[in-house]
Amino acid sequence: MMQIEGRITTLHGNAGAVASALTPDNMRSMSTTAEGDRVTTVITGTQCRSVIASVDDYLMNLAIAEDATNVSAL
Repeated sequence: MMQIEGRITTLHGNAGAVASALTPDNMRSMSTTAEGDRVTTVITGTQCRSVIASVDDYLMNLAIAEDATNVSAL
């Protein structure tokens, strides 16, 4: 069986808040951490299509989380 693992690291002014906003939407195959100004999410799976779908969902959630944590900047 194939095992797929991907890591996405992004920079944020408030990485802790972004990671906290993302974590409730994580599936069992995902883990999100914040360290300094970086948010890192690791996504694993055994089927390429499901990993791609998870990455797609994550990126949408990331955009929303970043917008939500930057409300005071508006």
